[in-house]
Amino acid sequence: MKKGCHVRGLPPRLGKDAPAILSVYAAPSDPIEPEQTLMKRILLPAASLALALAALPAAASGDAENGKALFYTCTGCHGIEDYKNAYPTYRVPKVGGQNEAYLVAALAAYKKGERKHPTMQAQAESFSDQEIADIAAYLSSVKKQK
Repeated sequence: MKKGCHVRGLPPRLGKDAPAILSVYAAPSDPIEPEQTLMKRILLPAASLALALAALPAAASGDAENGKALFYTCTGCHGIEDYKNAYPTYRVPKVGGQNEAYLVAALAAYKKGERKHPTMQAQAESFSDQEIADIAAYLSSVKKQK
């Protein structure tokens, strides 16, 4: 060991115990073989991602024309400029131009009761999963209004 050199976190003068102490810091106790490195760095995350994607429900492809017909009843609230809901009181959002996946997730959450709003929950419960996909396909195709 050169004079004045030290390993971060260790005192610069280790004396006769230096080789034993440095061996603990210098090399892992269980060296990883190159094949294991490939497995841990590439294959394991790739396999995890594949499993996560496989666990997702298959997204139904929506029919925007049918969604437009279904959305007609929604325009009573979502089609009125600056409409405010009676209870709970807040401005009703314009949903045209919204992200399709977000709309599907939001309506599904209302349907399952995970999002709370009595009117939206009742509406969402009346739709099948395909009809929710249709509505989302229509709304995501509408130009976002400012």
